[in-house]
Amino acid sequence: MATMDVFNQDAFSMISLTTAINQQPFLPTFLGDMGIFAARPIRTVAAAIENRNGTLSLIQTSDRGAPLAEGKADKRNIRYFNTARLAKGDTIFAHEIQNVRAFGSETELQQVSTEVAYRYARLQNDVALTHENMRLGAVQGIVLDADGSTIYNWFTEWGVSQPSEVDWDLDNATPASGAVRKLCNSTLRSVQRILSGMWIPGRSYLIGLCGDNYWDDLTQHSEIRQTYLNTQQASSLRGDKIPFESFQYGGITWVNYRGTDDETTVAVGTDKVKFVPVGVPGLFETAFAPAESFDYVNTPGLPVYAMLVMDRDRNAWVRPELYSYPLFYCTRPASLLRGKRT
Repeated sequence: MATMDVFNQDAFSMISLTTAINQQPFLPTFLGDMGIFAARPIRTVAAAIENRNGTLSLIQTSDRGAPLAEGKADKRNIRYFNTARLAKGDTIFAHEIQNVRAFGSETELQQVSTEVAYRYARLQNDVALTHENMRLGAVQGIVLDADGSTIYNWFTEWGVSQPSEVDWDLDNATPASGAVRKLCNSTLRSVQRILSGMWIPGRSYLIGLCGDNYWDDLTQHSEIRQTYLNTQQASSLRGDKIPFESFQYGGITWVNYRGTDDETTVAVGTDKVKFVPVGVPGLFETAFAPAESFDYVNTPGLPVYAMLVMDRDRNAWVRPELYSYPLFYCTRPASLLRGKRT
């Protein structure tokens, strides 16, 4: 029979648990796996973000010996933003581990450790899903909470207007020749001009996160199909693996984004496309603040913290808890273009 004294082992200390949790892979998610958000561990509860607008200007010719034109200093804007607090627990009661034996083992520590690890895995999946939801919000410029309320609107925070949604007219039965390609060119030009020197030729590129209906109309569009008809990729346009896959056209990598299966919790609108610049240094970042514990005060923040809280009064339960203190942000939200199928 397992006893509650087993939780006094060093294996269940906050530091040991946090180390183990951060060594485990996160729930596979598209934006998380792409690694487009650079991690910025901070030692405080708020992140300082600097916005510097560098300018280029033509130099007027002048006579030799004449006074030089004076350069102008870049405009800087430093603001502080609080990190969010994500916290969730899962209580294990004494009766749940009573007379429980791990398969193939009779050691008490192993059976209890297995149950604790199982509870942490469930909690970590929830944290990973929440992080993905915040990433998806950040690449659209507006980070939402679980209830749909706004945590940060990066357009208003930086004082820029959200780009208007462009109608790609994908359901047109008789589209104009090259209409989709022209929109691809226009989108790429706009993004590169907005990002200016941040866009690195040969390294930076654009992906379009497509909702299901947008993807279906795009892959069935006559212009797209004609382009791929005589290539090796033609089979991909009619194969069974098209949903939730990707292909390239017009200099853009198109992705049928798969969020949660309910198509609402974490999702791109079914008729929408969200354009995300990738390979642009400093565009998307995540600040991680330290946990609200003396063990981690003033230390660089980690993605996730684990804590095991014990019932000191009745010794009747233990409570695995996970905490995360992220801030997902975009430094140039004006570059986040969007479209619709019709």
